[in-house]
Order: sequence, then structure tokens, then C-alpha cells
Amino acid sequence: MKILIIGFLAFSIWSTLATYTYVCKIKGLCDAKIVQQIGPVSDKNFIADKTISKPLGREQAAIPNNLIIYFAFDKSGIESDAGTDKYFDESNNFLAQNSNAKISITGYTDAVGSDVYNQALGYRRAQSLQHYFESKGMPANKIIIKSMGKKGPIDNNNTSIGRATNRRTAITIKN
Repeated sequence: MKILIIGFLAFSIWSTLATYTYVCKIKGLCDAKIVQQIGPVSDKNFIADKTISKPLGREQAAIPNNLIIYFAFDKSGIESDAGTDKYFDESNNFLAQNSNAKISITGYTDAVGSDVYNQALGYRRAQSLQHYFESKGMPANKIIIKSMGKKGPIDNNNTSIGRATNRRTAITIKN
């Protein structure tokens, strides 16, 4: 029983000191100065009713939904459209407001062809979107690309419609 009590006391002391070190020494929050207004209060010091309903600063951008772009058989080039441009604007705004967030681009293929070829084709598809986003001004360090090749189909590869659905690139935001 003694060892449990001693262990608990040692853990309590260690956690207290670790918290104090982090909060006061590393973050510097213990010596925060308190600012007080001294002097008469006038009508200018009150918040007007109109400003209460207005948001302070700019609004936080929402995480855009995932975007799927489909490709023709054995093709990796993209042609931007209004949906792609809108997604770029939304994701770029979100990434600008969230420093740790990144955009993930994953290329997929259908099951026609060898594993090695499809892996490379999926990567080229992801790269084409990476180049598109970079050409529009998105920082390269915010973009992660990878290829799944023919792994991860979302439809049946035994039909032409299923294969067309599997030839895609998925774009998601990682926060």
C-alpha cells in the first residue's frame, strides 16, 4: 500500500511541475500583465448595438467537400472547369487559414494493364492536379500526392461503366 501512495505522490508532484513548466516557463502565461483603464468612462467606451451582431475578424473557412475528377482511358491530363476552380478557391482559403492543413491528391486507375503501369498512371494523374493547383498559386508544401493504381476500386472493373468510374483522382483536405 505504501508503494501505491508514494507512486501517486510522485506522479502528482511530477505532473504539477510539468504543467507549471509548460504553462509558465515555455508559454509564458503566468506573468501576463493585466491592463486596466483608469479615468472617466465616456459613451465612446461602450460597444454599440450594431457591432455586437457583426463577427470579429474574418469568418473561418469551412473544409471543402472531397472532389473526384474522372479521366479517360490511359489519360492523365485535366481540363479545369467551374467546379475545379471553385474547389481550388475554397481549399486555398481553408489552407491559408489553417497552417497545418494539407491537400491530398490520390490517383486511381481501372484494372486494365499491369500493376506497375497503373501505379505510374495513377501518379501522373495526381501530378497533373498538383501542377494545376500550383499554377493557380497554391504552395507546393501544402500538396501531398500519391497513387493507388488499381487498388481501391469504387466500382466493378468487369463493366465499362465501372472501369470509367475507377479512373479517377480523389482530392481531400487533411487537417
